[in-house]
Amino acid sequence: MNKIRVLVVDDHTVVRDGICALLALSGDIEVVGDAGDGREAIEQVRRVGPHIVLMDIAMPNMDGLEATRRIHKEFPKAKIIALTQYEDRDYVFGMLEAGAQGCVSKSAASSEIVAAIRAVYGGEAYVSSSVASLLVTHYREGAPQRKAPDPYGQLTSRERDILKLLAEGHSNREIGEMLKLSPKTVEGHRTSLMGKLDIHSRIDLVKYAIRKGIIRV
Repeated sequence: MNKIRVLVVDDHTVVRDGICALLALSGDIEVVGDAGDGREAIEQVRRVGPHIVLMDIAMPNMDGLEATRRIHKEFPKAKIIALTQYEDRDYVFGMLEAGAQGCVSKSAASSEIVAAIRAVYGGEAYVSSSVASLLVTHYREGAPQRKAPDPYGQLTSRERDILKLLAEGHSNREIGEMLKLSPKTVEGHRTSLMGKLDIHSRIDLVKYAIRKGIIRV
């Protein structure tokens, strides 16, 4: 079985060692390197070619935000999960905008870190429950109402079903099994609904579903 190759980036040695130890117990994850700052992280990505980078945010020399921007640009196949103790919207949104596909709080259970790695490796987005609450708060406080018609009304009932399941984190294969559709048909509906909503990433789809009340976190 091919293992998920993970690079762990954190400026605290004890934190890196702890994460590496818990990931070693997973069976399907292999830690291929670790780094103590953003510059070292970029060098390690170039050297070991990880599937997933667990990226701390606040670090010396180069912080996780800048490292994420550079890795996302130079090594687009490497997927990044922000690992943070700062449950602050500026940190969270900054990392997501920089290219991270997920965000997990350092206070999350070890099983949640493993779940995040597996989800992002499988092409899904992942945010821990404490981080997701920031998204909810942001949209509740948030953006002024648009006067333009809501494109949600353009979706078919099947597209609405698939939108909800996608936002909940299900893969095309899982959705196909639930709705008795082929993965290819699910992908067609997914492409159609994202085009109608003018949404082009799973993260933005999750944000839209939260704002619309389609899913609850």
